[in-house]
Amino acid sequence: MVLFDFLRSPDINQGVSEYHNTAGAVLLDVRTPQEFREGHIPGSRNVPLQTIQAAANTIPDKSTPVFVYCLSGARSRQAAGALAQMGYTNVKNIGGISAYTGKVE
Repeated sequence: MVLFDFLRSPDINQGVSEYHNTAGAVLLDVRTPQEFREGHIPGSRNVPLQTIQAAANTIPDKSTPVFVYCLSGARSRQAAGALAQMGYTNVKNIGGISAYTGKVE
């Protein structure tokens, strides 16, 4: 039912695949530095939700495609909203790494 689509979590595996197929895209992990060190998706950059304003230093071009993830999808949803408010025009919340089936480093 379309009415409840907002309740479904994004598919992180599909999101990572889309990231790999998008030229110039950035994969952004918004978990804490400790969580990032414990395991992250290869190629991702860590900008914790608490310091999301620092994304402007990491991603200066606001038209850059940005794929955002966290542990469960809640922080990435907040970060995607904050990035949009900061003027980023191509942001996608891809959910939580807890559902990721690929390689982590």
